Amino acid sequence: MNFIVSGIGAGLVSALLTAVVVKATPLAAILYLLAPIPVLIVSLGWNHRSGLVAAVVGGLAIAAFISPLSGLAFAVITALPAWWLAYLALLGRPEPDGAIEWYPTGRLLAWVAGTAALTIMATAIMSTRGDYAAYYQNAREIAEAFVNLQFPASQSSLDAETRSGFIDVVASFTPFLSAQGFTTVLALYLWAAARIVSISKRLPRPWPTVSELQMPRSISVLLVVAVLLAAFFDGFISVFASALAGALFTAFALQGLAAIHDRTRGKPGRPFLLTGVYLLVLMTQGILVVALSLFGIADTVFGLRRRFGRSGPKQPPTLST
Repeated sequence: MNFIVSGIGAGLVSALLTAVVVKATPLAAILYLLAPIPVLIVSLGWNHRSGLVAAVVGGLAIAAFISPLSGLAFAVITALPAWWLAYLALLGRPEPDGAIEWYPTGRLLAWVAGTAALTIMATAIMSTRGDYAAYYQNAREIAEAFVNLQFPASQSSLDAETRSGFIDVVASFTPFLSAQGFTTVLALYLWAAARIVSISKRLPRPWPTVSELQMPRSISVLLVVAVLLAAFFDGFISVFASALAGALFTAFALQGLAAIHDRTRGKPGRPFLLTGVYLLVLMTQGILVVALSLFGIADTVFGLRRRFGRSGPKQPPTLST
C-alpha cells in the first residue's frame, strides 16, 4: 500500500501545482512548470507504479474541479511523460556476475527528446481537437506577436508582404522551438528529481556521471529523418517531425555540453571555462547551442571521446557532472 499512498499524495500535489495556473500570475506560472517534479520524485523514490497512481489521481482531481478535458490534459502532458522517463531510468537487467546493468544515460536522453516531441504533438492535437487549421492559426498568432515584439511595425523597414511571409516561417518553426525548450526542461527535471531522491537514499540505481552520457548513432539518423519529414510533409506529421527535430537538436546540444565537461576534467581552470561556456549560451540567446549541437552530433557519429580518449581520472558513478 505504500506506493499507493505516496502516489496519491504526489498526484494531489502535482494537480494543485497545475491548477494554480488559472490565477494567471508569474508565481502561478512558475508553480505550474514544477508540476511534473512530484510525479518524477515518487516514481524514482518509491516505485514507477506510484507515478501511475499519481497520474490517475491528479487527472481525476483536475477533472472534478476544473474540467474532464483539463484532467486528461494533465495526465497526458504532465504526469505520464514524467512517469515514463522515471520508468526508463529505473530499468535494469542482471548480469552473469550478479551486478545490474542499468538503462544507459545516453538512451535516456534520447527518450527525453522523444517524450518532449510527443508531448508537444499531443498538446497541439488536444488544444485544437485535431483541427490542423485551428492549430496553424494559433501558431501564426503567436508568431505574429513575437515578430511585432522584435520588429515593431513603426520601426521596421519590412513591407507587408515580406512581414507576412516572415510570420509564416516563424509559425512553421513553433513546434521546433517549443520542443527545444521542453527537452531542456524535462532533462533538468529528471536530473533534479534524481538528485533529490538520491539525497534521501531512496534512488535504487547509482546515477552515472552525467558528463559520460552519449546517445546511440542511430539517433543522428533519426534527426535526419525528422528534418526530411518536416520539410516535405504538411499537417500534424510536419508538426511532430519539426518537434522531434527540435528536441533531438537540443539533446545533441546537451551531449555537446557533456562532452565539454568530460574533456575538461582534471584541467586547470575548469570551473572558469565551464562558467564561460554557460554564460556564452545565455548571452548569445542560444546561438552557441547550434555549435554545441554540431559538436554533440560529431561526438555521436565519430565517437570523438572514444577516439581521442577521456580526459581526467575515471570517477565513480555520481550525480555530479
